[in-house]
Amino acid sequence: MPTMASVLEDPTLERHFKGHKDAVTCTDFSPNRKQLASGSVDMSLMIWNLAPKARAFRFVGHQDIITGLQFSPSGNLVATSSKDRTVRLWTPSIKGDSAVFKAHTAPVRSVAFSHDGQRLVTASDDKSVKVWSVHRQCFVYSLNQHTNWVRCARFSPDGRLIASCGDDRTVRLWDTSTKHCINCFSDYGGSATFVDFYSSGTCIASSGADSSLKIWDLRTNKLIQHYQVHSAGINSFSFHPSNNYLISGSSDSTVKILDLLEGRLIYTLHGHKGAVITVSFSRAGDLFASGGADGQVLMWRTNFDTKSYQDVLQQHSRRSTPDPPPHVTDIHPRGPHLHHPQPTAIQISPAVADTQSTDPDVIELGQSVHSTTAAANSHHSNGLPPHHVGSSRVEGWMGDRSASRAGATSGSQTGAGGRGRGRRKEEEEERGQTHPLEVLSGQPSGLDSTLRHIVQQLDILTQTVSVLEERLTLTEDKLKECLLHQSHILSDVQSSGGRRRTESEETDGSPVHFT
Repeated sequence: MPTMASVLEDPTLERHFKGHKDAVTCTDFSPNRKQLASGSVDMSLMIWNLAPKARAFRFVGHQDIITGLQFSPSGNLVATSSKDRTVRLWTPSIKGDSAVFKAHTAPVRSVAFSHDGQRLVTASDDKSVKVWSVHRQCFVYSLNQHTNWVRCARFSPDGRLIASCGDDRTVRLWDTSTKHCINCFSDYGGSATFVDFYSSGTCIASSGADSSLKIWDLRTNKLIQHYQVHSAGINSFSFHPSNNYLISGSSDSTVKILDLLEGRLIYTLHGHKGAVITVSFSRAGDLFASGGADGQVLMWRTNFDTKSYQDVLQQHSRRSTPDPPPHVTDIHPRGPHLHHPQPTAIQISPAVADTQSTDPDVIELGQSVHSTTAAANSHHSNGLPPHHVGSSRVEGWMGDRSASRAGATSGSQTGAGGRGRGRRKEEEEERGQTHPLEVLSGQPSGLDSTLRHIVQQLDILTQTVSVLEERLTLTEDKLKECLLHQSHILSDVQSSGGRRRTESEETDGSPVHFT
């Protein structure tokens, strides 16, 4: 059936994860592809174990919105950045240990590891990019030529360059040895929201609040591709490991997939209600995740990267879609492409049911859940100028498009520290009327220590059960061995007795009688 075969080549919704209490701002897959991490406006880090029926971990420690996260190259650490001005390094296990960097004097917008895992780079509203030593857990140096908030910073694959972008509408390229800014791309119509390198390190891509996505060749410093396929600001994007595809998430509620070799849009995915704030490919590229203002994390199977490009293109050319055609005339350089003059996008509606089990059990780790949840309102009273609220990668979607979310109402509607009218009643009841400062001040509550004790006891019980299981298995093996040995002895005795009787009969020719 050719129709079924064609469906399998499209991306499919593999699984959804529900556990965050507010918008999801960042996602990343572990290098071994066994875990998926997500950060949220609810100030928690969730570690989703991808095995069926596995438990999920919720790490609580930040006192404001988590803005960025990334697994270390080895997968044994997760770094998170937050509006509470800190960066944390977590152990993604039930122990939940974390180390804290007092990173910046203003909200930290992104965090990323170098490819050798030795360094961290952070970007902040204090207009600086900073580099940190992971093992020594200390500050190394700062890069300070941005003139406004810095939204994102990333290391090149070889660690010799850093790319950063921000609200000064520029993308800057830094030499890590000289600490100098060696290039500046500055033709954005609005805030530059996200930046990253090709895996080869020869190109960078950057996205903007003006809904544009641009790819620059660092060898020639030329803009080589320019996409204008979204109808609202782009909040995040991710390169496929092959560099042949790119996914982007936008405040227009869609995820779009670009074929970079052909220079065109090939898929538009509708799965989120409200802005899509984060997208990320797995390290192998066979999966990708998206998270958004609806608090969901969706995990998709890529599928389309398994066929040859010619087969994919022929198949796409035979399809139609309600989506508008991509702006091919805006792709630079304006040279001939291998695809047809009027390419069409394929729109996928993720009506596929969750193929896995129901939502996983969540283990709470870290500080008091109630006191930390109460602090969620503090991001309304951070003293930031009202005109900045709608421009950042984390807050840009917190406007009219997601007014029903807890964080959707802007400062001008609620006043500093005020509650949004769209907050759900159960959240108000949970948080109560206590002022955040009253909850967070002083020593940790008794509930905090009780929860820590419970988690420790659960850890001990888990270890004890595993030891008992191992001992039972060993005992069972020993019993089987003994029974098998005994059966061998009995069979040997019976066979030897039969042989002696036969020999005696053969000797005198008559049966042997015992008296």
